[in-house]
Amino acid sequence: MEVKTILWPTDLSKNSLKAAKHVVSLADKYKARVVMLYVGTDPLSLLPAWGSYPNEEHLRHFRDWELEQAKKQMEKICGEDLKGCPMLEIRVVQGDPATEILKMAEAEKADMIVITTHGRGYGELDARTPEFGRTVARVIRGAKVPIHLVNPFMEE
Repeated sequence: MEVKTILWPTDLSKNSLKAAKHVVSLADKYKARVVMLYVGTDPLSLLPAWGSYPNEEHLRHFRDWELEQAKKQMEKICGEDLKGCPMLEIRVVQGDPATEILKMAEAEKADMIVITTHGRGYGELDARTPEFGRTVARVIRGAKVPIHLVNPFMEE
């Protein structure tokens, strides 16, 4: 199997960051490029439910702030946890997480997706349930490339 590009979607939660060691190891093994992806929520999609408050301008400001903060946190993670990944690119987008992950995998021609079985979710409750998180379950069903799953609850 040849792996030139690895897509690592993360919601920046403690759970999702446990995939970092796997990403570094696989990138080193295959000498692969890593695309680290954060998908922010689009608060503008909530306007119909909220009515006229908060207004669109406030929501755009919040959206831009969220993406800016995510990018800063990703850059910090890259500097601390992903030093072994010299070919690392950061992508920050908005939308439905599973949809955007699958779109990015195709756009970046990813050969593999590395993702944890649970992200933000419900913490210890997730650890006691056998089901995957909602986003990862949808990614598994829609992916056209192999997926390396990381259990964030396993002992290190």
